[in-house]
Amino acid sequence: MEISEILSKVDHTLLSQSATWDEIRALCDDALKYHTASVCIPPSYVKKAAEYLAKRIAVCTVIGFPNGYNTTACKCFEASDAVDAGADEIDMVINVGWLKDGRYDNILSEINAVKAACKGRLLKVIIETCLLTEDEKIKMCDIVSASDADYIKTSTGFSKGGATFDDIKLFAAHMKNGKHIKAAGGISGVEDAEKFISLGADRLGTSRVVKAVKGLEADGTY
Repeated sequence: MEISEILSKVDHTLLSQSATWDEIRALCDDALKYHTASVCIPPSYVKKAAEYLAKRIAVCTVIGFPNGYNTTACKCFEASDAVDAGADEIDMVINVGWLKDGRYDNILSEINAVKAACKGRLLKVIIETCLLTEDEKIKMCDIVSASDADYIKTSTGFSKGGATFDDIKLFAAHMKNGKHIKAAGGISGVEDAEKFISLGADRLGTSRVVKAVKGLEADGTY
């Protein structure tokens, strides 16, 4: 697989609590240079990044992040506010406690409410796979498949684990209705990224792929 194809599936990500505008701007510059799918950044930087990028690269942000136990009304406000500020894509975190309580209808309703608040923008649903059993992961595949969302996403990168190859295999086997898959958290480099894509991931949430490509450039191998 060409490196350019891998980069085109990367949501170039910086979600650190200490992220500064200079760091976000550098992330945007890298995304422009390497033609990534988007930048994924904190909500507080969406407006400035959207103005800086001027539609040259999609702006993605996160809501209900990273724990997902905000109220539905709060998540809907966050999504609407982000879209009004210029976000093109929204990554939301589910309420994991609701899943473990068996409140499946509440999760589906919340996803659909947030999608409505996105006003036509892409919505990716983060299910935090490292906290779930295999049966719970499969149930979330069913729920996201039945929802108005566009993607299922493995992880926030802020819990005890990130994407695994087995999780992407499981998603690929159970997602329906044309929904897409995003792997995020712990993707180590270009080879890792290529494997995730080969298993069915359509997007990759990572900063390491661009960093790895810079290393290849420095070595003269890209």
